[in-house]
Amino acid sequence: MKASAIAYKPVGLALGAASGLIAGAAFKQAWKMIGHEDEAPDATDEHRTWQEVLFAAALQGAIFAAVKAAVDRAGAAATRRLTGTWPD
Repeated sequence: MKASAIAYKPVGLALGAASGLIAGAAFKQAWKMIGHEDEAPDATDEHRTWQEVLFAAALQGAIFAAVKAAVDRAGAAATRRLTGTWPD
């Protein structure tokens, strides 16, 4: 294993935690704009339709995946700038 990959592990963990926080805030704001409500529907809320619950879950998943990819990519690019190698 390369030294840059070993050095990147703790950075990657910290970036993962940060991306979760960012994605959670982004989803909450997106849901307010789309759903006009403060809280997304819970899967076990009997007063919500399947469509509402599944749409909220799909939107949340898409936002989390996009934010994680962007943060991971930015972290890898920063590692390359600092060390000269791309982390694996």
